Amino acid sequence: MTQARAKSVNKRRKPSASTAATQERPLKIGEAARAVGVEAYVLRFWETQFPILRPRHSRSRHRFYEPEDLKTLKLIKRLLHNEGFTIAGAKKHIREVGLDRLMRRAAPARSVPATPDGNTATTRDDDTAIREAPPLPLQRTLVEIRNDLMSLHKLLAD
Repeated sequence: MTQARAKSVNKRRKPSASTAATQERPLKIGEAARAVGVEAYVLRFWETQFPILRPRHSRSRHRFYEPEDLKTLKLIKRLLHNEGFTIAGAKKHIREVGLDRLMRRAAPARSVPATPDGNTATTRDDDTAIREAPPLPLQRTLVEIRNDLMSLHKLLAD
């Protein structure tokens, strides 16, 4: 193999940039979609629904997502997929609570039945139980309804 050919092969085998370096540079829509865990068309749709999402566009109209955009996308995904908000509800929640405040808040836990002491036991993605202050009345009602539905589902599955 010629020396020039060997150099080009070695260049191709170089490891990709580290995760930290990847987070520094803007990502194309496909890369951003993979980082968030959704399809690219979902990001395009969210742009039409959430005015806070305004990725930079190149001259050729390719979208480029900055690290702050990724944080916003992950927040929107959390609200829609984990917390069960509708799009209208998520927009209202962001407007009322504020984007900055929501960004600072840690990923919320999924609710499960109340414990005997009145608090709600919740689980995070790793299913470790934690204690949380009792939810607001509407949230408590929704948690109860969800728990009832989960119980019915379990009964039907057996």
